[in-house]
Amino acid sequence: MTVEIISVGTELLLGNILNTNAQFLGEKCALLGLSMYNQTVVGDNRERLGDAVVTALGRSDIVILTGGLGPTEDDLTKETCAKAMGMELAEDRHTRERIKEYFKNNIYKEIPDNNWKQAMVPAGAIVLDNHNGTAPGLILEKDGKRAILLPGPPDEMIPLFTEQVEPYLQKLRPELIVSRMVKICGMGESQVEDKLLDLIDKQTNPTIATYAKTGEVHVRVTASAPTAEVADRLIRPVVKEIKKRMGTFVYSTKEEETLEMAVVRLLKKHELTAATAESCTGGLVAGRLVNVPGASEVFKEGFVTYSNKAKRKHLDVNKNTLKKYGAVSRETAKEMAIGGALATGSDLCVAITGLAGPDGGTEEKPVGLVYMACCFGEKVTVEKYQFKGNREKIREQSVVRALDLVRRTVLENKN
Repeated sequence: MTVEIISVGTELLLGNILNTNAQFLGEKCALLGLSMYNQTVVGDNRERLGDAVVTALGRSDIVILTGGLGPTEDDLTKETCAKAMGMELAEDRHTRERIKEYFKNNIYKEIPDNNWKQAMVPAGAIVLDNHNGTAPGLILEKDGKRAILLPGPPDEMIPLFTEQVEPYLQKLRPELIVSRMVKICGMGESQVEDKLLDLIDKQTNPTIATYAKTGEVHVRVTASAPTAEVADRLIRPVVKEIKKRMGTFVYSTKEEETLEMAVVRLLKKHELTAATAESCTGGLVAGRLVNVPGASEVFKEGFVTYSNKAKRKHLDVNKNTLKKYGAVSRETAKEMAIGGALATGSDLCVAITGLAGPDGGTEEKPVGLVYMACCFGEKVTVEKYQFKGNREKIREQSVVRALDLVRRTVLENKN
């Protein structure tokens, strides 16, 4: 069964906003076992949108459209799809009542007339209630083809798809598609693939696919089976083998768990507290940690010591160390980690100092050079990295490696 995505909106064509909807839908459709060969972005133009819809319906079983369901004149998706599929528009009383309810406590004293446009739907369409906006989602079915219309704002589209469209698509398949993710940090995609190459080469059901992320590699294992239980039985031994080969580089097998979540979970498990001392990353590590619900139980404090003066004042880095070795050095990183742990009374502290660029690099210390240290009790681990890329990329990679250093430090000392 083939699926195609049409993203509607001139702002997408002009690059004013990032098309995260297509990324989300592409990944979700792959997990559902749907084949996707085409994606289209089209502006708010009735003729061009009509051509895109007709073309997509001609070569795909399912067409998912996002955007263009609003109340204004340039919102054309519903009308264009209805015309392409030979459906007349009629008022849906249920949707009209929902629009009334939505505006009941709104700042508007009266409902703008153009909002009633959203209560007009193609006759016979399946109406999907939008709990986060006024435009309902719609499923149009005709002659074995299906057009699924979803609102453009991600905070409306994502829950609507997850709660209502995904179960609908799942029912169209004779078999269930189940996936499980193995998340790896500290190895490149080529290294991971090399260790799993024999498994990948002989894959049938389940299948194995690797995805490169910033500082991470995710391995998705997907099985097709009549039931979730059968799929799980197919997946389980493959995941077990991957974990065996990857060892402590695996930080999670949960789809929703991020690296920082895994770190917080590990700290909680061993009843440990942590602190951060950051220079080039400017508080990004602390920010990732505090984004995790419940991080306050384990995260004590974070220092951003960008200047040498701040390193001396808050972390007690020795003046002679800075003078002799410089701010970006193994010795400074070590003293930053020790000072952070002592200043906060934490069980461990991770410290980062480096050259994120684009300026400031030398032949001896080029841009991308980063030292990080983790102090755990009397033991301090220091690591050196030479990252590539622009300033943002260097900082992102540093954050991932620092979080992973905390994770590995706990594992090495507590397991």
